[in-house]
Amino acid sequence: MDNLEDQNNDIPFNVLSRLPTKYMPKLKCVSKGWNRLVSDPIFMKVQSQKREPLSGFFFQQKYQWCNDDITTISYIPVEKQDAELHQTVFNFLPEHVAVLASCNGLVCCRSCFPFRGPCLYICNPLNNGWIRLKWDEPNKENSFALAFDPCRDPKGTTKFKLIRVKQFETDATASCFSFEIYTSDTGAWKKSEEICKCNNNLYKNKGIFADGVLHWLTDGDEVLTFNVENELSWLVSVPLPAIEFRSIPETCIGDSDGRLHYILVSEYGLQVWFLEDYFESRWSLKLSKTLEEIEEEHSQFLYNLRERVTQRLAVDMEPWIDPLAFKDGYLLMRVSRKILLYNIEANKMQQVCFLSKLGTSSISGTVLPYSLSLVPLNQA
Repeated sequence: MDNLEDQNNDIPFNVLSRLPTKYMPKLKCVSKGWNRLVSDPIFMKVQSQKREPLSGFFFQQKYQWCNDDITTISYIPVEKQDAELHQTVFNFLPEHVAVLASCNGLVCCRSCFPFRGPCLYICNPLNNGWIRLKWDEPNKENSFALAFDPCRDPKGTTKFKLIRVKQFETDATASCFSFEIYTSDTGAWKKSEEICKCNNNLYKNKGIFADGVLHWLTDGDEVLTFNVENELSWLVSVPLPAIEFRSIPETCIGDSDGRLHYILVSEYGLQVWFLEDYFESRWSLKLSKTLEEIEEEHSQFLYNLRERVTQRLAVDMEPWIDPLAFKDGYLLMRVSRKILLYNIEANKMQQVCFLSKLGTSSISGTVLPYSLSLVPLNQA
């Protein structure tokens, strides 16, 4: 049969497979029959083919002046009225890990530094499935990205690609990015022939997957892109170059409605753009609010914004507002020593916690959006 659903035409299968993924763990507790059904690989594959909304964000801090990894990984759900942290999500893995990338329910992690037999993990935190990958030439500065879209796979197989991006110098004044691709079908790495000339460094939100393309924000005025199927890269100019601002703007990228979005916090306020054309670098403005408007609407969280935002004149100065990650209309940001969650469409803001509750007072870290999925992985 071509369609997995044709293999199961009974009423419980058809009804339960249409429910949101967030209900699946509770449904397994209803009865032994439902537990078997929800745990069935065919059911999981069918249920995983629906586009799932954002469930939350993973936040793992980094030391600024130490090579050791901070092992605490906090999960911040977005639907809770009173945001709460969960810090044991990855306890099912055989060692402490550092999160690297997330895509449609799958998360890529690596062994924590200092390394002892370093390896990579692809895992599903919802059902505790995981596989281990060899990590040749381990380097904690490596940038990885996941490409996985179960909605585009009618057979419901867990096919994914893991891309490792490397930056190298061609001479004293120029550098390039190369791409290495791991394919789950073959279980092997290959080096792409594609090379992208770019003198900027990767920065934040590494590896946003949208519409078959991976995106990396750089510390210049460009976004590095890589079409996973065609293995073609391209540099997209950001909507507003940094030279247009008197103070240093803060940015991040994310995806919403299948499109790349660019978040900008500057002396002009908060702006949200979405990309319309890759080759022409054409962006459309989705939302624009002045600093005064944002402060007035959310005065319980924000104050003296113009003074705070415009005082950052050098890159070594700590930003007052730092947009950390964006997904499906939710913006996670740091404001001074607080972590705030902002639903831009509903114009609702809430305080998640103080920075110290994440484990340390470090402002550096990796932040990944996460969507629930039952997609199965064979445990190694």
